[in-house]
Amino acid sequence: MNYRLRSCVWEITLACCFNCAYCGSKAGHARENELTTEECLSVADQLAALGCRRVSMIGGEVFMRPDWERIVSRLTSLGVRVAVITNGFLFKKEHLEALKRAGIESVAVSIDAPEACHDAYRAPGSFKRAIAAVRTLTGAGIPASVITTLNAENAPLLPELYETLRTLPLAAWQIQACSPMGSAGGGAVDHRFDVRAVIRFVGEHMNEVPFPMGIADNIGYFTDNEDRLRGVKEGGAPFTGCRAGLSAIGIDSVGSVRGCESMYDERFIEGNLRERSLADIWNDENAFSYNRKYTRALLTGACASCPENRRCAGGCRSYDYFVHGRMYEAPYCARNI
Repeated sequence: MNYRLRSCVWEITLACCFNCAYCGSKAGHARENELTTEECLSVADQLAALGCRRVSMIGGEVFMRPDWERIVSRLTSLGVRVAVITNGFLFKKEHLEALKRAGIESVAVSIDAPEACHDAYRAPGSFKRAIAAVRTLTGAGIPASVITTLNAENAPLLPELYETLRTLPLAAWQIQACSPMGSAGGGAVDHRFDVRAVIRFVGEHMNEVPFPMGIADNIGYFTDNEDRLRGVKEGGAPFTGCRAGLSAIGIDSVGSVRGCESMYDERFIEGNLRERSLADIWNDENAFSYNRKYTRALLTGACASCPENRRCAGGCRSYDYFVHGRMYEAPYCARNI
């Protein structure tokens, strides 16, 4: 079977101005021997050649890599849409001009809680800087969205954060679950929260704001309003199973390729771009076997008998694996808790 690559999450550096306890990638310092500029430009060419339509560029902190604009520009010049995810702390006017030159599609700013909690996670003043980045971006005509990552501490604060975000001219608000990987692994952060309460919260408020507001693919699944809970106001966007290795990939800052950049474990590395081409890795009949060789017989727990398992296929592979080590069983599915 031929698989068509459509999207990529690309970590261009692990350098970051923060070292958050719930960071899924243990960001802070750049890795040794991160891809050079020329290697990154080659990766951009390879993504475009495979038909990739959209790249979400992440860190670390994207703006800490000096050549980020060249990499984005190469992608956009090849017809690939690019979104940058940032914490907003280092955002300056020169970044705004560079984003325009590079032809960026949008920017997503991480805002995880109201000011006191957000600043405690990151640094004093980080909340105000993130809000200012959103206002600056939208004021310049660049669509800006917010990504909120939930854990046990900040999930109950969603209503308070909502009161701030609802006043902003956002392109979207995505709410996702903190996965116990990277810095958040090993019990450093209590990742658990009331999934049903979050789904109810989104359902109650998604029609009150002018921007799409929804849950990410590691929260759910198939409760009331499933087709609208994922941030598409007109509906028709239910979860359709993990896309890792089927239509999506992740690339890290040293060129390792995974089906999803949230599958942050060496066991999921399918190859490295310094050793093999992206096309060779993508077209390898033995790659991404957890999804490409998936059958419903692999489902365990409540997922095995769930009437929605034809579509859901056990939820988010990454979240499943890092929460309880079983890749075909959603640990906190809202249908079963």
